[in-house]
Amino acid sequence: MNRFIMLASLFILGSSISAQDIKLPAPNRTGGKPLMQALNERKSTRSYQDKELTLQQLSDLLWAANGFNRDTKRTVPTANDRQELELYVATRNGIYFYDAHQHLLREVKKGDYRAQTGVQDFVAQAALNLIFVSDMEKASSRQYAYTDCGFVAQNIYLYCASEGLGSVVRGSFDKEKLHQLLNLSPNQEVLLTQSVGYPD
Repeated sequence: MNRFIMLASLFILGSSISAQDIKLPAPNRTGGKPLMQALNERKSTRSYQDKELTLQQLSDLLWAANGFNRDTKRTVPTANDRQELELYVATRNGIYFYDAHQHLLREVKKGDYRAQTGVQDFVAQAALNLIFVSDMEKASSRQYAYTDCGFVAQNIYLYCASEGLGSVVRGSFDKEKLHQLLNLSPNQEVLLTQSVGYPD
């Protein structure tokens, strides 16, 4: 009996540890609106419902943004294939690092920090706020790091247009505050943020 209790306890402990990370379902790589229609419907949205995305939407969004579509290549180009850009996701439940290799969200911090990802009121309402972080030691140059951000941001815009979601790229944020919030290293730099959610 004691052995059973001990095994059950270990199982529960293991489940609670792994529950900190979110394993995403496989991205749906087919379907969606035709490209020209998505381009026609792409726009910036600054008013959101306080409504969460489904796990499938989150999976598809992150894969479209910066996932791997081939063994070692991503859905976006980077200068000299440095792949220096990574994404962090702020939701109502916490802040997560998008591990594109494993296609999962690794918990960085529990709690709702959406409002701290920007200065506009709507960031606290958006389902999630993406934070673009570049490893400047890997990047070919600062100019290319910012260029690579643009590729990711546009993929997010196009996915959102295809899915009926709203999005807006934001340059108004406290860079130092986000650096501390994400526990980044000195060589990592926050370059851009982007809100995603259901339009209000």
